[in-house]
Amino acid sequence: MRAYELMVICDGDLENSEARTAMDEIQGRISEIGEVASFDFWGLRDFAYEINHKTRGYYSVIELRAEPGAMDPVERYLRIADGVVRHKLIRLPDDEAQRRGLLDGTSANSQ
Repeated sequence: MRAYELMVICDGDLENSEARTAMDEIQGRISEIGEVASFDFWGLRDFAYEINHKTRGYYSVIELRAEPGAMDPVERYLRIADGVVRHKLIRLPDDEAQRRGLLDGTSANSQ
């Protein structure tokens, strides 16, 4: 298993409950192929610059564990989802993942 961090920005024109429902859908898709370690809903924030003629969005950060390549279907979904303005998935370095408690002390490269 590898540790990842996923940031998702949902459209600011959505209602708060709609944005949370969209994030529940994303967490459900992740749970099918991996394990959600933590979820942090930051709420509605202003953008530093305009994105797709929008100035605000709902930010969420998910820390997760999944096998290499398992997140590909989730990323495809995020690219086409109507309510998602932007997303960024990064693989955490093993030392950072261990510091955050996402790995059990074994190297992800050896698995």
